[in-house]
Amino acid sequence: MKTTVSHLFHSRSSLPRLHVMATSRHGRLLTTDSSKVDEPFKVEEAETKDVPPPPTEKLLVLGGNGFVGSHVCKEALDRGLSVSSLSRSGRSSVQDSWANSVVWHQGNLLSPDSWKDALNGVTAVISCVGGFGSNSHMYKINGTANINAVRAAAEQGVKRFIYISAADFGLVNYLLKGYYEGKRAAETELLTRFPYGGVILRPGFMHGTRQVGSVKVPLGVIGSPLEMVLQYAKPLTQVPLVGPLLTPPVSVTSIAKVAVRAATDLVFPPGIVDVYGIQRYSQAK
Repeated sequence: MKTTVSHLFHSRSSLPRLHVMATSRHGRLLTTDSSKVDEPFKVEEAETKDVPPPPTEKLLVLGGNGFVGSHVCKEALDRGLSVSSLSRSGRSSVQDSWANSVVWHQGNLLSPDSWKDALNGVTAVISCVGGFGSNSHMYKINGTANINAVRAAAEQGVKRFIYISAADFGLVNYLLKGYYEGKRAAETELLTRFPYGGVILRPGFMHGTRQVGSVKVPLGVIGSPLEMVLQYAKPLTQVPLVGPLLTPPVSVTSIAKVAVRAATDLVFPPGIVDVYGIQRYSQAK
């Protein structure tokens, strides 16, 4: 009996499934499955939507729930970085939406075992840690705590370390001896451990919106006009003892902008950046 392809298609009892292979005029193999309903040929295309890549820079802000630290965290998030913060109290009391994007760690820099895990995967550190009190307390907070952080970051292989220090204020340095001795000791450690990736910012009075509990204090009302006036008094700052008191204030947003840039820009020069340098870098695109 002569059997045709059409006959086989209708003789399901003799062959439940039949694949007929044929060659098209373009040389491609075509498959016909008699057990399936014919469907149009579909080609799945890759997603073409613009999906931003995950952040490759992971920034740890020491003291990220403070006045300067909170501005640094916000600036870093605005630049698309992965941001975490370490402080003794942990999460910030700020209720703004950006705070939900920060990973908050609780730990004490004076007790290294309480916070070293916070350095895992970190590529850069910005330290905003500082404080006032007795001379011994100020040296611990401004000096020893930051020295511990610098050493731990260097051992962990962190690429860059940015330290928010303070400008010299002449006579004030002697009145706050522990504060300035601690700051300078931390600076020395940083430049030793991070000769190519250490940046020290030395602002004077910092102005901007400061959160005190549920109240926002606009320090810029005083600081901003002073900054505009005193930026032209630079020659007078060279006068012994009292000259440094004329160092112009600088906005906390400018400090945050420069700190984050220094932490992520590998060509940002290492070393000390004074108030005028902070103003200059904050205005550069």
